[in-house]
Amino acid sequence: MSARKMLNARIVLGDVAQGQDNNFNLIRFLAAIAVLVSHAWPITGGAGTIEPLKAGMGHSLGSLAVYIFFALSGFFIAGSYERSKSALRFTMARAARLFPGLAVSLIFVAFVMGPVVSDLGVAAYLIYPETGAFVLRNLGLVNLQYSLPGVFDTFPYPTVEGSIWTLVYEVLCYGMVFAVGVLGLLIRRRAMFAVFVIYTLVWCAPLLAKVELHPSIAHMRNLSLPFVVGVAFWVWRDRVVLSLPICVGMIVAAIVAHETALAYPTLVLALSYGAFWLGHVPRGIVRRFNRLGDYSYGIYIYAFPLQGLAIWLWGPMGPALNIAQALPMTLICAVASWHWVERPALVLARAGSGRRHRLSRQW
Repeated sequence: MSARKMLNARIVLGDVAQGQDNNFNLIRFLAAIAVLVSHAWPITGGAGTIEPLKAGMGHSLGSLAVYIFFALSGFFIAGSYERSKSALRFTMARAARLFPGLAVSLIFVAFVMGPVVSDLGVAAYLIYPETGAFVLRNLGLVNLQYSLPGVFDTFPYPTVEGSIWTLVYEVLCYGMVFAVGVLGLLIRRRAMFAVFVIYTLVWCAPLLAKVELHPSIAHMRNLSLPFVVGVAFWVWRDRVVLSLPICVGMIVAAIVAHETALAYPTLVLALSYGAFWLGHVPRGIVRRFNRLGDYSYGIYIYAFPLQGLAIWLWGPMGPALNIAQALPMTLICAVASWHWVERPALVLARAGSGRRHRLSRQW
């Protein structure tokens, strides 16, 4: 699409939100790489190393990417629930998307990479209880374990996992959609408006009361906001107009509000709207990327340990070299994960849930 056409394009989100002809695989792909890039600073320099973007605007490149992930997730998860024939099918689909890929990555890190890179030696490493617990605890998304015995202990950032903590809050957000869906609210706009009002009041309460939240609650509060914005975009998709002038206006508003109490909400709204505009408006050759697959999750779950592996292989390095050396390894794992683990798991889940639905109707 030419620049003039993109400038004049006025598209209703609901009219284009069906099917796979969009740019979201590319957006998620770039967002996942942005997380890898962002993590290169603490991984190579230590926990206190501040990424340049965060120093300038208060949010790291990785954080901005995660906000986009959650906004898109809110939109597509709400749509997934509406399309599901039952709460069980919705749950199966979400589990199939999240856990098989995660399980294989954890097994790879703990039992393929870990024994090779651990300072303890293979036998000593394998008998540690923490080695097996690494897979079970992280797969359960409760009481996460970020380190392995003797793995990267002497590195600037002495952990082997650093991204999976957001998956806990992703699942909690899925639970929000599940709850409003089971209650029958998701398809009732007036009811959802009341839900959004209640959420907004709860979200604003800590600001008004000037209280400091527990870190876990603070993370949930921050990450749920883009997710809820995405859900709102789904609920009112036939009224959301995708327009470049509106997108630019939201960016300007976020810049103006940067030093105010509205800084984070306006940033989230601008990022979310911009992601949906980029997802649907640009056309042409850029759309071909969508045929490849969704490699973003694989990049997200493999990048951090492989960035540590790059240091183990080639020694101390700066962020740029870490990105250059870890990215090819991460892309190989992500492509393999999508084609051999994630996509087959989704196909099986859809086939299984469809069969259960047919059997229940026959019964």
